Amino acid sequence: MHELSAIMVTATEETSSGLSLVLPEPAELVAGIVAFAIVFFFIWKWALPTINQTLEARQKAVAGQMTAAEKAKQEAESLLSDYKAQLADSKAEGNRLIEEARGAAEQMRAELLARAEADAEQILAKAREEAESERDRALADARTQVGSISVDLASQIVGASLDAKTHEALVNRYLADLEKL
Repeated sequence: MHELSAIMVTATEETSSGLSLVLPEPAELVAGIVAFAIVFFFIWKWALPTINQTLEARQKAVAGQMTAAEKAKQEAESLLSDYKAQLADSKAEGNRLIEEARGAAEQMRAELLARAEADAEQILAKAREEAESERDRALADARTQVGSISVDLASQIVGASLDAKTHEALVNRYLADLEKL
């Protein structure tokens, strides 16, 4: 800017022929201003409204895209929160199922343990019964053998044979004496 003013000052100081080199002729200046005004008028009348409409359409499109993006963001956040809730529910359901399985396993273990104890008790009772019956059978065999031996012994001592009734009475008396001991 400063150089331009220096050139203008220099041009005015020079002769009039030097000034005409820098400044246009007044007719050209008026014709340039009129041409500029006509072009400006046409641009202002037809091009500027079209440009404004295009800019407004572009602004609306951008605003619509921003609204759509915001809506998409809200939907994504909603889906994310739903997903997180479903994940938490799934975890809770999984934990509940695990706890149910543990409870069922514990109950099954307790049932199996009770059944095993009952079976063991039955086996033990059966073994006791068998031992008792075996003992009774052994005692009965022992009584029979002892009776027979004692009758043989008594026969040899007495020197005569005993009849069945006397034999049985003698065995019973001998066994009664053995039980007292």
